[in-house]
Amino acid sequence: MAQNLSAGGLKRTSLRDQVLDLVRQSLVSGEIRPGDIYSASALAARLGVSSSPVREAMLTLVNEGLMEPVRNRGYRAVPMSEHDLDEVFAMRLLLEVPGTLWAAERAAPEDLAALRTVADEIEAAAGAGDVVAFLDADRRFHAGLLRLCGNRRLVDTVLSLRDQTRLYGLDALARHGMLDASAREHHDMLDAAAEGDTARLEAAVRHHLRHTRSDWADADGDAPPGAQP
Repeated sequence: MAQNLSAGGLKRTSLRDQVLDLVRQSLVSGEIRPGDIYSASALAARLGVSSSPVREAMLTLVNEGLMEPVRNRGYRAVPMSEHDLDEVFAMRLLLEVPGTLWAAERAAPEDLAALRTVADEIEAAAGAGDVVAFLDADRRFHAGLLRLCGNRRLVDTVLSLRDQTRLYGLDALARHGMLDASAREHHDMLDAAAEGDTARLEAAVRHHLRHTRSDWADADGDAPPGAQP
């Protein structure tokens, strides 16, 4: 965990929430992999904080089924098989696509304008090859859009499914500067929503989600030159 989990990523808000966000991002990006054990004290030293907020964050992830305690040693990520990830992807299609369509029907112009600001952040992070900022802004974008549907349980379920996703190939794509096209898809979704083009929006969301089980989920190494995210 050399890249995401660094003291430079912390800001002066809730330390527990910041640690939680960073570990979530490291789980999703595949930086934290099953089999490796992470002690609260070692993570705390790496982040430059006390062990207390780290333990609180890790226990939250244990309660969510994303991490598991290892007696007297620390915590490790709960393994996700390819079948597990296929199930997560299928569930996201079932919930996230209609949820986004419902949200778009309710969205006011000012809602879409606020989301465009976040979409700009996603593009900036993609251009800089900053996976941490990319994942953070991407999560805020989709959570913010989905919340407009008015169904809190649907939003919570989708966010939980997103946290179970593994995007092992994201770092490689970032190194090759190849996240830009997928970043622009967020503006495409907002354009479709603003125009009331339901068919276009549905196609855009489905295409966007497919990244999570194709090139973004590639655990085999670097992205080849010219690959499209």
